[in-house]
Amino acid sequence: MPTPLRHFIDTQDFTREELLRIIELIRLLKEADKARACPRLLSGASLGMIFEEPSTRTRVSFEVAMTKLGGHALYLRPGEIHLGQRENVRDTARVISRMVDVIEARTLKHQTVLDLAVNATVPVLNGLTDYNHPTQVVCDVFTMIEHRISGKPLSEVRVTFIGDATNVCSSLMMICTQMGMHFTHAAPPQYQAPKAWQAIAEANAAQSGGSLTVTDDVDAAVSDADFIYTDLWWWIGQEAEIPDRQRAFMPTYQVNEALLTRAPAHAKFMHCLPASRGVEVTDAVMDGPRSIIYDQSENRLHTEKGLLVHFVYPRLYHPSHELVDHHRGRVEAFLNS
Repeated sequence: MPTPLRHFIDTQDFTREELLRIIELIRLLKEADKARACPRLLSGASLGMIFEEPSTRTRVSFEVAMTKLGGHALYLRPGEIHLGQRENVRDTARVISRMVDVIEARTLKHQTVLDLAVNATVPVLNGLTDYNHPTQVVCDVFTMIEHRISGKPLSEVRVTFIGDATNVCSSLMMICTQMGMHFTHAAPPQYQAPKAWQAIAEANAAQSGGSLTVTDDVDAAVSDADFIYTDLWWWIGQEAEIPDRQRAFMPTYQVNEALLTRAPAHAKFMHCLPASRGVEVTDAVMDGPRSIIYDQSENRLHTEKGLLVHFVYPRLYHPSHELVDHHRGRVEAFLNS
């Protein structure tokens, strides 16, 4: 019986157990990759990658992941396809679904990826929208598991996000509270997580045993943190707000060496990248001994492998050698006739 179609749009669509299963798959595939023995589980499969804006980690990680798994990835950007311009999203989704086995979409508006998922007949993986970035935060939790204090359960891990309520903040808040972790968002009041996000996270925490704290007291926020995370202070379309945002965040909410001295000695620094060095974080922190940003970036590759296998492999038809030989023989007989 065919595996039901599921998309990866929001971690809220999955249970804690499902997310942990994906994370365990990521671990297994990373170990295989390090042994240069990554199984070609998606041999012959194709990934359509829709990008409405440039990307380093998302593009490279998905494309390399598909190659390592034995498949093929196509980079599709505005001007090369008619997404939402000369062709509506519905038609684009339906056409591409006939030609590829999975779609990754990095879109400016969250509604676009929702529309793709509604109309696609293959899995759609959310590579980032203006609302969330679920592939990034699955990677982040995997990275935290690797770097947490030995033996410390997730239920005791404390994550502090400092800065603007970005799409990464949204996603990290959701997944941490789903996992039973303790999440704190430290920011000036006008840039704190919206009440709607907080309501979702609080409902998660009530079920998982985790917690949510939203505060403007950055010292209290880092005082017991295992991981300190920050992101850009402004996003696409917010350029006119840059002076106001800089005044609100600098210097109190900059992650610098002085701030790290107020955190536990074991606390690690994380950033989804790209970073504005010298703005939300200093070079000394990014390049310092507490930074795990490059381990975090590398783990995007292993995360994408895990997501692709989880959502695509069960849906692939795996023909017998006999059937493959049968069709090869028919085609060769025709060509030689």
